[in-house]
Amino acid sequence: LLARADMAAAGAAPAQSSVTLFGIDDAALTVGRGDAGDNIGLTTKGYNPSRLGFRGDEDHGGGLQASFWLEAGIETDTGLGQATNTNNQASGTGAAVAGRQGLTFNRRSTLSLAGGFGEVRIGRDYTPLFWNNTVFDPFGTNGVGTNQAYLGYSQVFGATAVRASNSIGYFLPRNLGGLYGQAQYYFGENGSAAGATEDDGTGYGLPLGYAAAPIDVAPSYGMTQAATGDLTGWNVAGSWNFGLAKVMAQYMMTEVDAAGGAEQEGWLVGASAPIGAGEIRASYSQTELDTAGNPRGRKMALGYVHNLSKRTAVYTTVARVRNDGGANFSIGGATSGVNGDSTGFDLGVRHSF
Repeated sequence: LLARADMAAAGAAPAQSSVTLFGIDDAALTVGRGDAGDNIGLTTKGYNPSRLGFRGDEDHGGGLQASFWLEAGIETDTGLGQATNTNNQASGTGAAVAGRQGLTFNRRSTLSLAGGFGEVRIGRDYTPLFWNNTVFDPFGTNGVGTNQAYLGYSQVFGATAVRASNSIGYFLPRNLGGLYGQAQYYFGENGSAAGATEDDGTGYGLPLGYAAAPIDVAPSYGMTQAATGDLTGWNVAGSWNFGLAKVMAQYMMTEVDAAGGAEQEGWLVGASAPIGAGEIRASYSQTELDTAGNPRGRKMALGYVHNLSKRTAVYTTVARVRNDGGANFSIGGATSGVNGDSTGFDLGVRHSF
């Protein structure tokens, strides 16, 4: 009350603020079949990853807004919190942060300041390269239908395939006639005493896109430093909404910049189509490694989501991956031998709040 009285006396008005609790609970029965081993069990992101989050903002007038976002991944089937990574390297994930200590805000932990100039965001956040992978995938990189090209890319980038800790990001303003973009830089925080590994886990990402109905197209580039060879990648993706269906496509290249490092090429074509209270999803994707034999995995996926309400949906997906050239990709926790095939199936429910 005294603070408000002081503000009133100074001719100022208190800032308007809000805080929101939100989340998603997703659970699926997942079956995986492979020529070297099968698997059946419960998973927690057949449609959307389970999470619990808090976000809030404060309006300071003149278009200036401060905000925070804390989002924790949850394993619905066990109740465990998901692990995070402290320094964008393998050393940042270990026994002490394996997700068994309770919630960690591994999905997002950011502070932002936004206005007519755009948005400055700091903390743990998605990497630009990942955004194209998930936004232009009918299955959103979730469940057995996940883009095969993304699976190849994630093997290369490891700790920074999806998110990066210790990041500083800038987002373009939203009023640029459909143009959008971002610049992100993140730190490995090793210190000069680390010697050859001083810059490990440090990197950046640069996406630029254009979205104006019915088209959305975006190229992106990213790099994470490592003493054993920098990890680099680029992709270009787009979609076109025809009303009756939305078609998507993406192409990507990733590489380990080291002696003997090989390029990995991937692509996807897919579509989603509304039908009554539901949606049909389909995709065909591939990843191929530029090494002896050119190991390659090709996946076909088909799924259906039925919305019981705006917050609750039931879904099912079936997918099959075929390997050749020495590859052994598998689905749904199954095990594939070299050049073997694998089939996966999801049946689940998702509730958001």
